[in-house]
Amino acid sequence: MSCEKCKNPVMIYQKDGSGMLKRIYLDRIVPPKSLTVRRKSLVCKKCGRILGVSGIYEKEKRLVYRLFAGAISKKIIKEGEFTDIQ
Repeated sequence: MSCEKCKNPVMIYQKDGSGMLKRIYLDRIVPPKSLTVRRKSLVCKKCGRILGVSGIYEKEKRLVYRLFAGAISKKIIKEGEFTDIQ
């Protein structure tokens, strides 16, 4: 997943299901594990744009980042095709 504004890679995320990405569950983020530490907001390290805010998805009682519309662009990759994002 990349910042829509500057195209900087933000994370690798294991998305479940089809459709639009509205929230990111912290337990489905692939390393770097620094992103699994709960922070108030998800920010692009390159341009500083706020991509989403932290919260709890009440239906499942899971920690999430709720994404702002149009903040993230995603690319589907297969297992083994990615490298760790620093």
